[in-house]
Amino acid sequence: MTDAVTRAAEVLKEHRESIDRLDAILVYTLGERFKHTQAVGKLKAEHDLPPSDPNREADQIARLEDLSKAANLDPEFAKNFLNFIIQEVIQHHKKHQE
Repeated sequence: MTDAVTRAAEVLKEHRESIDRLDAILVYTLGERFKHTQAVGKLKAEHDLPPSDPNREADQIARLEDLSKAANLDPEFAKNFLNFIIQEVIQHHKKHQE
């Protein structure tokens, strides 16, 4: 291997190690987030509150879009990602009400 290819392989390895660490952070962060949303779901069920809060969801989507712009992340991706999470949370909340 040439020096350039060897260096490229080293840089690639470093990037992949960072990606692996960030993936772990994302998984643990989502786990923590869902722990709290499960508690919210139980609270809503106990007090006969609706599983969905469209105003809160809209506010969160707008907030995430702003954060994504500041983080140089595609706002549409961030919006889709949060919508996916919100739908999962709503399903959990509905299960608590059953």
